[in-house]
Amino acid sequence: MKKVLVITYYFPPAGGPGVQRWLKFIKYLPGFGVQPHVYVPQNPTYPIVDEKLLEEIPEDAIVVKRKIFEPYGLASVFSKNKTKKISAGIIPHRKKQGIIEKLLLWIRGNCFIPDARVYWVKPSVKFLESYLEEHGIDTVITSGPPHSLHLIGLQLKEKMGVRWVADFRDPWTTIGYHDALRLSASSAQKHKEMERQVLNAADLILVTSPTTKAEFEQLTTRPIEVITNGYDVEQVAKAPLDAKFSLAHIGSFLSSRNPRILWKALRELTKENKQFAQDFELKLIGAVSQEILDTIAEFRLDRFVNNLGYVPHDVAVAHQRQSQVLLLIEIDSPQTRSIIPGKLFEYMAAERPILALGPEGSDFADILKQTNTGSFFLYDEKEALKDKILEYYTQYKNGQLRSHPVGLQQYSRKNLTEKLANLLR
Repeated sequence: MKKVLVITYYFPPAGGPGVQRWLKFIKYLPGFGVQPHVYVPQNPTYPIVDEKLLEEIPEDAIVVKRKIFEPYGLASVFSKNKTKKISAGIIPHRKKQGIIEKLLLWIRGNCFIPDARVYWVKPSVKFLESYLEEHGIDTVITSGPPHSLHLIGLQLKEKMGVRWVADFRDPWTTIGYHDALRLSASSAQKHKEMERQVLNAADLILVTSPTTKAEFEQLTTRPIEVITNGYDVEQVAKAPLDAKFSLAHIGSFLSSRNPRILWKALRELTKENKQFAQDFELKLIGAVSQEILDTIAEFRLDRFVNNLGYVPHDVAVAHQRQSQVLLLIEIDSPQTRSIIPGKLFEYMAAERPILALGPEGSDFADILKQTNTGSFFLYDEKEALKDKILEYYTQYKNGQLRSHPVGLQQYSRKNLTEKLANLLR
């Protein structure tokens, strides 16, 4: 059986979307003749913890842990709550950032390049040189963000000549929040130089969307493969659909994703249609920025909100299957066209209609269309969005609201892992 070393920061008990991709690959790789050794931090600073995910780690998984130094503990002296939110990616709009948030973001962007986990690189390389030789492992996989983990792969490649696969769950310098880090010109240039160095040294680059592949092809001639995120067969007990006409957003709801067009459409519907107002519920599951909540209140929709906060992954999956309509919101920016949210695939497997907003040319809009799993709207299509919500509501009242997906099997975690295993052989 071929052995590989997977280096990842997010691993159970970490919660949130970042943990799912490699947890599932590790689950299925042995079935395709690949034995993964997993290298993770022993004392990480996870903004979200989900102890239930520990149950999904395969019994035969070889997990190696080493201590990490992270400056987030020092940053919490300024504000523990703000530090945790920034670590989780909940970054206020630049105009609404306070002095502490501006300072924390400047420090995060300019003092720790490429990110605050960079101090794990040097001790990890020293330890892993011996570990790879001892266990006869010649293939290393690094998963980012945090992109500092790619520097571990880069140095192991240079020192030992291992085969190195760099997996990008998200882009690097074109990610939506990159500009919010208040980078100086020199810091921005350092990020670009590191990105280019990694892309031109890796033996194989994995990305999650066609747009990211196209962007990286402008920076490197190294082979690039698209392996999207996917869905797993979740063992969740069946439950009846919500009695209310529930629109559910599941996952982190960041300030930059604030869809005023949606709130305006819903405000108009609740004013114009008394029955709609009686039946409507807005479910928010996961970390939600205060700016989102304030805007919902501004449109007088707060009385319809059921804010459940973060829930374990299995509970989130249950809500996906019980909700009437699932909301998928992406930032309205050309930079986010490449983002295919991991929850999209779980949404599709839930077989509930998806109502999506994003920029023109979004990769996930194509997937929605190909799989017949939902409707996609641009941020200037308020009337069309409003009409679609009313159409879904009418189907709900008639007991006919459902999804009719096609071709989902290509996005199953098991099939995606088989594609990965073939690349690793």
